[in-house]
Amino acid sequence: MPAAMLPYACVLVLLGAHSAEAAGTAGRGRLHWEPPCQQPLASRAPVTALLPPRLEGPWISTGCEVRPGPEFLTRSYAFFPSRLFRAHQFYYRDPLCREPAHSLVIKGKVRLRRASWVTRGATEADYHLHKVGIVFHSRHALLDIAGRLNQTRAGRDCARQLPPARAWVPGALYELLSARAERDCTAALGFTMHELSLVRMQRHLQLQPRAGPRLVEELYLGDIHTDRAERRHYRPTGYQRPLQSALHHAHPCPACSLIARSDEHHPPVLPAPAALPLHLGGQWVSPGCEVRPAVLFLTRRFTFHGHSRSWEGYYHHFSDPACRQPTFTVYAAGRYTRGTPSAKVLGGTELVFQVTEARVTPMDQVTTAMLNFSEPSSCGGPGAWSLGTERDVTATNGCVPLGIRLPHVEYELFKMERDPLGQSLLFIGQRPTDGSSPDTPEKRPTSYQAPLVLCAAAARGLPSAGCCPRVALLPFALLVLVLQRL
Repeated sequence: MPAAMLPYACVLVLLGAHSAEAAGTAGRGRLHWEPPCQQPLASRAPVTALLPPRLEGPWISTGCEVRPGPEFLTRSYAFFPSRLFRAHQFYYRDPLCREPAHSLVIKGKVRLRRASWVTRGATEADYHLHKVGIVFHSRHALLDIAGRLNQTRAGRDCARQLPPARAWVPGALYELLSARAERDCTAALGFTMHELSLVRMQRHLQLQPRAGPRLVEELYLGDIHTDRAERRHYRPTGYQRPLQSALHHAHPCPACSLIARSDEHHPPVLPAPAALPLHLGGQWVSPGCEVRPAVLFLTRRFTFHGHSRSWEGYYHHFSDPACRQPTFTVYAAGRYTRGTPSAKVLGGTELVFQVTEARVTPMDQVTTAMLNFSEPSSCGGPGAWSLGTERDVTATNGCVPLGIRLPHVEYELFKMERDPLGQSLLFIGQRPTDGSSPDTPEKRPTSYQAPLVLCAAAARGLPSAGCCPRVALLPFALLVLVLQRL
């Protein structure tokens, strides 16, 4: 969806109706919601952040992850009281994580430092790698890694340490990095563990229809730069898809036990999900507060009109990682093309989006003052901005102070899935880390943002479940008390 606006907008879907009410009102401004989307997913509220985070224990992916490239992987990390860690990264040839290619086993030490001065709610950390080993699960994977190593002079020396494809031995471990031997071949592969330099841990209670609440712990690690060439130098300011505690994860989770029991010699093969073709229609919202690189906190709400291939979206921005202090809202609308299957990212669908209309609502005094000090011709035309009042910025071709430009075209990547609870999920392409826009086919995303959940169906064939499953809710104060004592 429009990158020129995605870094600048949000929706109220965290910490229940209590925080929705608190964040939804600023002066005279109130966010307008249709009833099915007024509340968040009940299973997501409330959320408590642990500062400093408690890393000890096993952490796992809850499904197949997609990194820019694309790279398809699952992760299993274990942190010990001695501050040592052992991480497994399992890479695959397919987007369902059913065809293992190679596995990395990473050992080292991590030390939490201080609360981040850049990303509110995060903790900065230092890490040191002791060993990195690789196991190839096919000759094709060995040839692929050797080919990547042979692209540089330093890599060619590393490639010589690998066996020829005809001598591949299943299960053999080859060393890529050894601190003791002062050997490092990871740089030639563009591999880092910089994700460990930014950490956030959250807890929430998963409310279930016919059972008591279940504790869920999530570990957010630093984001991966969308440009492979920049990964060695990039220090994260956003997050990846979170890991969950292997002991306290959401249920049901068909992949969790498989990943938790795996190692570099026995990579997990995930169960095949039910096919869900892309069928845009209905209303989709963020299930929680989202964090983008460059310290942007937001939520999103989109409505797609499949019969006319038109769309509209609200991007709500906040100044805090709980999305409770709104700063401004952007409404955008336009049209999109018929999708075609992606040849680069299997399972994805490529579309082209046009943004032809935009409106802005300042939600705090700082944003209101900034807009009033800007040139009228750059955002909204003559007239004063006031707190909570929406203004159309289409006539001024967008809003320069907020980075909005019109008309605007983006080359997008979409996919749809259904989670184990049967909830439909919509994945939209990940925004470039450098803040630019995917306004050419070459810059089309190869990975995805956090998924949106379906609120209401507006197209035939889509399930018509509302945002909020019907479950017995515990009192808000009681939920917070339970989380604080855990």
